Amino acid sequence: MNAHRRQLISLAHPVYLSLLASVAAGIINTVWVARLGGSAVAAVAVATNTENVLLGVALVFGSGTTVLVAHARGAGDRAAARAAVRGGWALWAVVTPVVAVGGFLAREPLARLVLGGESGALPLAVGYFAISLPGMAVFFAQTLVDGILKGAGDTRTPMRLALLANGLILVCDPWLIRWYGVQGAAVSTVLCRCVALAVGLAALRRNALLRECTGVPSRARMRDTLRTGLPMAADFGVRQGGALVMVAIVARLGVTAVAAYAIAYKVMYVATMAFYAVRQAAAIHTAHTLGAGRAQERRAIGRETVLLSGAVGVAAALVLGLAAPWIMAAFGAGPAVADAGVLFLRCVGPYLLLMAGFIALGGVFEGSGGAPVLLRVTVVGTAVQLPLAYGLSGLGLPGVCLALALAMTVQCAAAFPLFRRRREPVRNREASAPGSRLA
Repeated sequence: MNAHRRQLISLAHPVYLSLLASVAAGIINTVWVARLGGSAVAAVAVATNTENVLLGVALVFGSGTTVLVAHARGAGDRAAARAAVRGGWALWAVVTPVVAVGGFLAREPLARLVLGGESGALPLAVGYFAISLPGMAVFFAQTLVDGILKGAGDTRTPMRLALLANGLILVCDPWLIRWYGVQGAAVSTVLCRCVALAVGLAALRRNALLRECTGVPSRARMRDTLRTGLPMAADFGVRQGGALVMVAIVARLGVTAVAAYAIAYKVMYVATMAFYAVRQAAAIHTAHTLGAGRAQERRAIGRETVLLSGAVGVAAALVLGLAAPWIMAAFGAGPAVADAGVLFLRCVGPYLLLMAGFIALGGVFEGSGGAPVLLRVTVVGTAVQLPLAYGLSGLGLPGVCLALALAMTVQCAAAFPLFRRRREPVRNREASAPGSRLA
């Protein structure tokens, strides 16, 4: 097996398992909360969707620090790696109080805004936010710890931390929800993340590359982290925003279509998370390789990344297409919703295959300092996707699938030529590349 492919698989599979653990815990959490009634489920759904949006904020310092530490590790520069860690923590310290304190103070207006006025779920959502939004300080810190470890080439420890946190949540949820209701779910999540964070901080102290990361970070280090991570966070935000608008477009087709689309998209997470796991692996491996002065290997890494993720995309398209009836039946969907969901899963294969290549290749862009270029491609793709989906929604869910595939074709058509043209070595562009002060 190709050396690059082996390294990508080694880095990607722990990331994938940690993502699966998070999704599984979220589903089981919803099952326990569902026993409290529909209003409780709505309140937790609103809160967890808000957390997904705030993850984009955490990516600024989490992903930015990953790339900077990876560049430093590839160059064998421990001092630069430690400086990158200090810059990440400094940016965390600036951003976190704004989100945690501001979110707590604005918890009721935020819940009212998302829920659209008075409802039985409103006080429950406010109560959940009162705990979960201050608890974002722990979530942000855990995201940064994971990012630092990944940059140092360790994706297994973040996987173990995710399994620990989500395993504890599964154990604590039934008891705390029984005693404290919806707020018990928030308490369980925050407390279990605290345990995982403590273990993660201990792992950082044991890492030889990252020891003695004390001292006051310079503003330049914070700017490096911000400049590197912001395009990645913005890319995530654009995709999340586009996904929300897509739900509104599908809603024009009726309740049956929305239900089928929602179930099918949850199932697709099993595949798309694999694409994002390969993306993270590609970003880390590319940064390590370029940091070691082997920039000519970037194209080889990109080729192996696309082949690996593309193979996953083909397998996912085949499995979802063949198993669609059994998948929809497992969710207990009614006949109309099941039929619509089966149709969607059988039409979405081309989109999945194109998405696999584009998402994974994005990791090579990120690892080599090309995240701003990738962001522009994502913005263009989303701008094409939404009006196409609106126009083709008259064809039903197959029209939506066609719009998704066409928009992803545009993104691939833009990204692949840009990737081939980015030939100049990073070491010759140190003055302009994000994180250049690490050299």
